[in-house]
Amino acid sequence: VPQSFSTSPLTADSPFATHSNPLGLQPIDFIPAVPQRLMDERNDKEISVVIAASEERLGGAIAAMNSIYHNTKSNVVFYIVTLNDTVDHLRLWLSNTALKNLRYRILDFDPRVLEGKVQVDPQKADPLKPLTFARFYLPSLVPHAEKAIYVDDDVVVQDDILELYNTPLKPGHAAAFSDDCDSTTNKVAVRGAGNQYNYIGFLDYKKETIRKLAMKANTCSFNPGVFVANLTEWKLQNITKQLEKWMTLNVAEELYSRTLAGSITTPPLLIVFYKQHSSIDPMWNVRHLGSSAGKRYSPQFVKAAKLLHWNGHFKPWGRTASYAEVWEKWYVPDPTGKFSLIRRHSEAYEAK
Repeated sequence: VPQSFSTSPLTADSPFATHSNPLGLQPIDFIPAVPQRLMDERNDKEISVVIAASEERLGGAIAAMNSIYHNTKSNVVFYIVTLNDTVDHLRLWLSNTALKNLRYRILDFDPRVLEGKVQVDPQKADPLKPLTFARFYLPSLVPHAEKAIYVDDDVVVQDDILELYNTPLKPGHAAAFSDDCDSTTNKVAVRGAGNQYNYIGFLDYKKETIRKLAMKANTCSFNPGVFVANLTEWKLQNITKQLEKWMTLNVAEELYSRTLAGSITTPPLLIVFYKQHSSIDPMWNVRHLGSSAGKRYSPQFVKAAKLLHWNGHFKPWGRTASYAEVWEKWYVPDPTGKFSLIRRHSEAYEAK
């Protein structure tokens, strides 16, 4: 019998709510009961892992969760944030495959929470992806947890996630990220990257609002695709409200750099966590695997990485990304066959 996961009522202004409130995130799945032998093998303490799962990248989230589950004996519970039209597909994929013993909760994200906070540019072909902002709302996603891990859907984990979870956070810090300048990844791979790894690559220093913050333009940025959050501290400092404030200001004043070096979720995080975040071991976010089709790391280095991250244009499900065969090992085929069509389309797109 599936084991229900109790939910506490969330406030009306929360972006995620119970069924009584139409705005937001409804818990619409249960955590499967864990067979006794697995309970004996796995440690009791729950490790909350939050991951977003959009329809066109669903296979990515599946491979990421599979890799985490098979490399730990810890009691991992996945909080899978998705949009309403993906729920049935996701549930089917999880229940009809080798993933059926995963402990998870599916959370339905309502994009209306982003109204007035994100600029939709009709000139850009790339539509707004609301799920990319789910990471801003962690305490609402996992209301009972003191700590959580957030991972992007284009990663695979090759070591025990418990080690990442146990990353020490300094007093007063609500999160730990991998810095761009001093990461092993960049030492191995990136030379002459210019402003791509500094604050000036993400924020428009010509704007007075940014200048007033007195943040050094050459400050090293960080990658928000993998991080550990102290949710007690996050709530105490009202981090979500701070992030929303900067999103709203950007809509009014266009504060982000025009040559934005990365995702539109990065600038508000850089402002809010300026000199106020801890660091994760850079081997827990070995990135840029998706920034070119060529191999930028040695096979030995890739094997030693604790987490591989295909951020960039080339995704491993498109098969042209470097070390896509490592990702393939963790991929569980889609029982509906839908994702196979997406993969073929992805390959054609990347070949252009």
